Amino acid sequence: MTPPYRILFVCMGNICRSPIAEAVTRSMAQRQGLATMLDLDSAGTHGHYHAGEAPDLRARRVAARRGYDLSRLRARLVIAADFNRFDRILAMDEANLAALQRLCPEDSRSKLGLFLDYASGLGISEIPDPYYGAESGFERVVDLCELAATGLLAEFARGRLAR
Repeated sequence: MTPPYRILFVCMGNICRSPIAEAVTRSMAQRQGLATMLDLDSAGTHGHYHAGEAPDLRARRVAARRGYDLSRLRARLVIAADFNRFDRILAMDEANLAALQRLCPEDSRSKLGLFLDYASGLGISEIPDPYYGAESGFERVVDLCELAATGLLAEFARGRLAR
């Protein structure tokens, strides 16, 4: 039996974008019958600010309205072992990708990327941080995560994600 393909979603504090990305991708994978083939997690590049905390209340509320459960997720910091453990490490924006590149061993750099790269034709590459804005920003994050997760899972199903 093939071990699950491991994907880590990363934002700054691991309380808004990356837990939404994890929950959306998990839910979509379950609906597509891919859940047992994937191991999904999320973390933050600056997770020590929120380590152990549940996702932001606005993220939980918006996600729940859309059918995604964030209740069991807890913030954590990206650790060195993540670069060996995960097959893909997907940042929500360029700043977090740069932070990952600084932390990542040279031989694992090919695992890094932007989550939104899996949503073709949008003309944007970053999922904006909704933390300091209105709840509508969290709605936008869910929309973008749904688009990116659709593309990511399609690539996975076609066998196009490298280990």
